[in-house]
Amino acid sequence: MSSPPLQIQCSNPTCLHPANHLGQHLCDRCQMPLVYRHLWAIGNGVAEIPVGTVVGDRYLIKQPQVWLDTQPGSRPNTPEIFSRRILPYLHLFTDRLHIPELYGFHLHNEEIPVFLLDNVPIDETGQFQTTLDSAWASVSPVRQVYWLWQLLQLWKPLKAQYVATSLLTPDNIFVEGWRVRLLELLPDFEEDEEIDDTDIPTALPGRTPVEEPKSSGFTLGDLAMVWQPWVEKSHPAVKGELRAICQQMQAADNTEQVRQTIAVALNRLLLEQSSQTTLQVQVSGATTTGPQRSHNEDACYPDRRLNPNDALLPHVGIICDGIGGHEGGEVASQLALNHLKPLIRNLFHEFQERTELALPLEVEQDLESIVRIVNGAIAKQNDDQKRALRQRMGTTLVMGLQLPQTVNTPSGMNHSHELYLVHVGDSRAYWLTPRYCHQLTIDDDVATREVRLGRSLYQEALDRPDGGALTQALGTRDSEALHPTVRRFLIEESGILLLCSDGLSDNDRVEQTWAQITNAVCKGKIALEDAVQSWLQLADDYNGHDNTSVVMM
Repeated sequence: MSSPPLQIQCSNPTCLHPANHLGQHLCDRCQMPLVYRHLWAIGNGVAEIPVGTVVGDRYLIKQPQVWLDTQPGSRPNTPEIFSRRILPYLHLFTDRLHIPELYGFHLHNEEIPVFLLDNVPIDETGQFQTTLDSAWASVSPVRQVYWLWQLLQLWKPLKAQYVATSLLTPDNIFVEGWRVRLLELLPDFEEDEEIDDTDIPTALPGRTPVEEPKSSGFTLGDLAMVWQPWVEKSHPAVKGELRAICQQMQAADNTEQVRQTIAVALNRLLLEQSSQTTLQVQVSGATTTGPQRSHNEDACYPDRRLNPNDALLPHVGIICDGIGGHEGGEVASQLALNHLKPLIRNLFHEFQERTELALPLEVEQDLESIVRIVNGAIAKQNDDQKRALRQRMGTTLVMGLQLPQTVNTPSGMNHSHELYLVHVGDSRAYWLTPRYCHQLTIDDDVATREVRLGRSLYQEALDRPDGGALTQALGTRDSEALHPTVRRFLIEESGILLLCSDGLSDNDRVEQTWAQITNAVCKGKIALEDAVQSWLQLADDYNGHDNTSVVMM
């Protein structure tokens, strides 16, 4: 008797007919895109499980260690014990642009423990993306330097988690366009170390703290040894300086001051190369109350009331999603915008007068100071009105700022192509091209906090009743308790920065529908203003429960 054909489950929780034939792109019943989640399986002996095997009536093995989850709408099993082998995936969750996410656990044949990694460099067909090594010689010099810059930024957090080996293994390093991606986190300690039930995150009360494994003592010189073959194949425009940087890494001791010195040299080379091309920026934004709300707590910049002579255009986009209801959230979001804009104008003016190139850390500190000033203004109004606890008004913030620094290059003075993202709360930023959709921000919510503390896997934490509750927002606390996220990116390809409130991003609407709008904009078929309206209409039609704001750059 033949077995029934394997089916894939629709991940829409309200779908009445979730089973679909494997290979379909849309659900038969609800017409939502089907999720093909390919996972990387790690564990002793897992590579020997035959291709084509269906494991646990759920996972189809597409190739060795590549498992397709045919039930992506159901929560996977989670391990009862978080060993030190898997804790780094939790602690490094906010670096998920580059690092896999621990998705779940499976006990194969009741004896082989298998850990399943999501957000890995495997495409929707189950094929691996390109390794950095194989792509290196075919890309521009600015992308070569940008990849090394990302690896250097990952060195410190990975070393602190005893997984620096992940950056010293070329076969583990993949690329997707501009970004570097790791297949898995490789431990610096011995794989055969015994793990017992005391290996529980120190954040859990009543447990014995995990003893730190012995570090293998990797240094920047070890990282330089991995870089050297790439440097020798690099573009002539950067080869000489990259050689010098590698030599400096090998000669240096492993102090933070030395790492910063090397970062300064690599950053200057990166900005010099990125400024060689012309950067043209457009920006458009709008906000809508939505079909179910009577007032709008969102605010955005720019919007339809735009002053075309504003000095911030087209370099700045801002979304604020207010918290606190009518005359609370609305006030907080507008307060944030009204205070942010003059402060950013002053920052731009300061940079126009600078003669020295500002380092990313300096700019990040300036932007953090601005956010704290804005936070203080909202908090003061809360205090003046004697608002306490849940009555305090606040707002989320996501801001994209293309900083036009002047760079002295061999060909003359040019503008840098730096993009700074400032983030507090659960409004989001995405980078969109015709080939991919990258979420650039991580929500400040309870689910993220639980993962970072090593208490829970992300899918499990999202199911908590308070999983989506914000852990920080502007104005709800004193500035000392606020920890905004500020990150620097390089614009070295054409694309769209999408900023949005959760009225759009809820229910994975961006991830499900980004391709059609992005392609239309990038091919010149629709104007940016029309694309903004398309996103707002999509949010109203398919979410509809909240105000929505969208800014596209």
